[in-house]
Amino acid sequence: MEYKIEINNQEEIYDIGSVAKHAAGAALLRVKNTVVLATIARDDTPVDEDFLPLTVNYVEKSYASGKIPGGYIKRETKPGDFETLTSRIIDRSLRPLFPKGYAYPTQIVVFVLSCDPEVDLQVVSLNAASAALYLSDIPVNKCVSGVRIGKIDGNLVVNPTNFELKNSSLDLYVAGTKDELLMIEMRAISSLKENEHFVNEMSEEGMVEAINFASEKISDASNLHEQIFAPIKKEDAKLEYKSSILNEETYQYVKENYKPNVYNALAQMAKSERALELKKVLETIIQDDVVSAKEWDKSAVKNALETFKHNVVREMIVKGRTRADGRGLKDVRTISIVTNILPNAHGSCLFSRGQTQALAIATLGSDQDAQTYDLLTEKLPNTDKFMVNYNFPGFSVGEASPLRSPGRRELGHGNLAKRALEPTINKNSPYTIRLVSEILESNGSSSMATVCGGSLALRAAGVESKKLVAGVAMGLVFEDGDYAILTDIMGLEDHDGDMDFKVAGTRDGITALQMDIKLGGIAPEILKEALYQAKEGREHILNLMEEANDKILINEEILPKFELFSVDTGKMVDIIGQGGKTIKEIIEKYSVSIDLNRDNGEVKLSGINSTKVNMAKEHILGIVKNAGNGRGFDRRGGGHDRDHKKTVEFEKGAIIDGTVKRVTDFGAFIGLPGDIDGLLHISKLAEGRVDKVTDIINVGDRVKVKVLLQKGPKIELALESKE
Repeated sequence: MEYKIEINNQEEIYDIGSVAKHAAGAALLRVKNTVVLATIARDDTPVDEDFLPLTVNYVEKSYASGKIPGGYIKRETKPGDFETLTSRIIDRSLRPLFPKGYAYPTQIVVFVLSCDPEVDLQVVSLNAASAALYLSDIPVNKCVSGVRIGKIDGNLVVNPTNFELKNSSLDLYVAGTKDELLMIEMRAISSLKENEHFVNEMSEEGMVEAINFASEKISDASNLHEQIFAPIKKEDAKLEYKSSILNEETYQYVKENYKPNVYNALAQMAKSERALELKKVLETIIQDDVVSAKEWDKSAVKNALETFKHNVVREMIVKGRTRADGRGLKDVRTISIVTNILPNAHGSCLFSRGQTQALAIATLGSDQDAQTYDLLTEKLPNTDKFMVNYNFPGFSVGEASPLRSPGRRELGHGNLAKRALEPTINKNSPYTIRLVSEILESNGSSSMATVCGGSLALRAAGVESKKLVAGVAMGLVFEDGDYAILTDIMGLEDHDGDMDFKVAGTRDGITALQMDIKLGGIAPEILKEALYQAKEGREHILNLMEEANDKILINEEILPKFELFSVDTGKMVDIIGQGGKTIKEIIEKYSVSIDLNRDNGEVKLSGINSTKVNMAKEHILGIVKNAGNGRGFDRRGGGHDRDHKKTVEFEKGAIIDGTVKRVTDFGAFIGLPGDIDGLLHISKLAEGRVDKVTDIINVGDRVKVKVLLQKGPKIELALESKE
């Protein structure tokens, strides 16, 4: 049967009961020309352990957009990063709905069968999966809805198309039911305006406004879905639930007789020491004469002790306003920062916060090093010039586990760090950047340590990121009508708390946010308070990061060298030569990589030796000059005139009148007599640090400049005065 729903800026057409009839629940959802099939299947026998054995698989079929899989194996195999991250989003949104004690192995599968390039696959897939779960015989009595919120021309937009999202300054994904939020993911989207790079951070007020807007849209959709699907929902299956394995008598005995022991164990500063002390307490209780007489087994005592520890941690926080490690609610653990500790890496930073430690390493490459990937919504392959890889070896938590390829958690944490840092990296940067985070110790929020260490590793590699980014993990505990917000949570507080949300950003706003709520809804006032408390913590961390940034010594000797300039597009064929002979000879002779853009005449040179890169550049300009009357204008300040017929010579130290012709992140190009340009680097604009070229000069300004150096076509200038 078909059901049409007009909601949140799109028409949803659900086909129920036509396909996948053996599944516990199924829904075929169409939005425009996108069609997804969501199914729910469960086993009839529960697992023995007390946990929810839920698996979510989001799978994109290549035929959905008229493609045949690439490579030797012409079928869908290992899931891509987008599929893995989307599976994780669906899991985090639906897992809280399952009844307490439900332990039946359950699988949610979402197939993308047809793909419209303008439809958001993550929104459609979650809504289809929620419908299938609600319609199934599993006792879930709420519909979850997902919405994406954009901000275009200053206005909040619900479920923008993929094309519209590219013009948005905000990408906010929120999932929830009619009366509570369950999951939030957000990233700021940087923009280019007249070649100027902007970081579109979101203020705390703006963030709360956008989340409230999303909450209203989710409530409308969830109410409508439940209203339509309730009459056709399957009858709840008769299932057995895991009863609480807590023995109340055992719990009371532990509480009355071992409370000081538990408090003492929690007071241990180190995670390993705390675990060891709690283990000693457990062994002591087991050997207790009363416990032996009562014949309580070890699992009952262990569960009672774990429950009591959980309650003690929460009581200390909410009523005592203190934490197990002695910190106040807003205190950030001790931070240590060391940069460029790896002599042969382009940039590195060892960032330690309490017992969490991330070693972040930045490596710079050329366009040829960019990651190529496919998106179902786009016909042609995409390239990613900024990659973040997060690694979490077992030794970081004291475990002897085998090293495996990254799982969903690792991909999710790496993606969060990437979303936090990417807005600060210039979109016009000539570099391909790979940032790797090796987690060496973990006791709470290694993803946020990755953000902090990664931001400084980029600076240590000489990357001119617009602003430093810091991240902090926040917690929330509700108890007996009262609550406490925690800054910089450790693992114990993450495990025993009610909410975990990670906030990353600059001094001016939030660049990325991720939130998972365990307790149901959260009042807007509390959310706002939490965001402002996170801002305080972020600013504290940024103060320390800025001190470390000022001490960075960049190892110029090992950094790759780049040159970017333009030639007449008609002369590209001369650079390439017959059968590529000329360009191959240049690459081999000077040990460089060359990228040519035949559409705009742009030439990118890269290599590990600056002298050879400069020689290759002069060689190419010579080829262009000798090939005819083509233009060989050097975008970094060439001293050749426009037709290469002569080189104007200026005396070193001469003061010359000029006009600002173009402004970039690294400086400005000044038009000089003879119709040539010179480079005025940002470091030569004024004494001391200049954060932004346009703070001093702008296009069209008349200036007096001093000639510092002229070497062939290259002229370097310093600012004397501005009219």
